[in-house]
Amino acid sequence: MTDIGTPATVMIAEDEPKLASLLADYLDAAGFRTHIVADGGRVIPEFKATRYDLVLLDLMLPGRDGLEICRELRTFSDTPVVMVTAKVEEIDRLLGLEVGADDYICKPFSPREVVARSRAILRRVARPTSLSSSGLFIDDGQFKATFNGRELDLTPVELRLLKTLSSPPGRVFSRQQLLVSLYQDHRVVTDRTVDTHVKNLRKKLEQANPGEEMIVSIYGVGYRLTL
Repeated sequence: MTDIGTPATVMIAEDEPKLASLLADYLDAAGFRTHIVADGGRVIPEFKATRYDLVLLDLMLPGRDGLEICRELRTFSDTPVVMVTAKVEEIDRLLGLEVGADDYICKPFSPREVVARSRAILRRVARPTSLSSSGLFIDDGQFKATFNGRELDLTPVELRLLKTLSSPPGRVFSRQQLLVSLYQDHRVVTDRTVDTHVKNLRKKLEQANPGEEMIVSIYGVGYRLTL
């Protein structure tokens, strides 16, 4: 998420020049900063080179399709993605959401709708969570977390797990509650998947705070973060 007063930056991954320019004009007028990428093969490199707060991603791009791009984005970033496409079949809608898209807009659409959807999604992205007394700071907009001033090298799932466990610290979360927060696309996973992510997160937290067990297992119930 951008700092207060700083315009959100939006990547428009769209190969139709007129549509891309129209979206850019409306978003710019609404206070966003925009950048157009017309080739699917350039989306990931451009994303990694520039900080973006939102990606409008066309499903059918030359070079690389939107589903494949979105799937790769989700391996290293939680930045909101809105799929934009002329395909309206239900299977395409489901595929888009299964790879981690946050929303789905079908062509033809009103540019004003895109602006409204973009604002709504960015409002849903939580502001940085700071537990200053404990030394924990989470900024899921920038996809990072620090503990006692030391940056934690977390995956997107581990970041969501830490954020859930810290809201608030000390609360016991069941495996089912953690599953819901970790996988927003409702994929089918087992409780053991949660255990694996907790194990990995626990190890990284202990590296930042040696000798302290910060995620406690509550037998038969779930997990609790102690700070």
